[in-house]
Amino acid sequence: MKQAKNTICLWYNGDAEEAARFYAATFPDSSVDAVHRAPGDFPSGKQGDVLTVQFTVMGIPCLGLNGGPIFPHTEAFSFQIATADQAETDRYWDAIVGNGGEESACGWCKDKWGLSWQITPLALTQAITDPDPAAAKRAFDAMMQMQKIDIATIEAARRGS
Repeated sequence: MKQAKNTICLWYNGDAEEAARFYAATFPDSSVDAVHRAPGDFPSGKQGDVLTVQFTVMGIPCLGLNGGPIFPHTEAFSFQIATADQAETDRYWDAIVGNGGEESACGWCKDKWGLSWQITPLALTQAITDPDPAAAKRAFDAMMQMQKIDIATIEAARRGS
């Protein structure tokens, strides 16, 4: 496997491999590419423990680092997944939330490892960037009331109905 020039490094508390396997099973164009074990003891682990996991999430190269509990994930970093329709939106949302994750607002949720995801239908992006400022505001106001995005409600708000 060719090393990517730029890779997103995500810090985990010992469960990077579990997270990578979940992402690979959940999202298309995703895989676990390599699992590397520590050649020696380190502050949060021992020789032979999984130290890093190279994985891909929807074509984006990532490295999961089992660095311990000192740096938890925050909403300052998230994956934004553009979805084509309600079925795809529901599938990803339900997979993340249903696997020990939690719902948040405006299409955001967290997986069980604390990593934030924005499950963002293309219809939402189009609605809140509508050239008609009133239509965009109606769609935006509707989104602000949601957790998982409901495309039909967004489109109705955009139309003003």
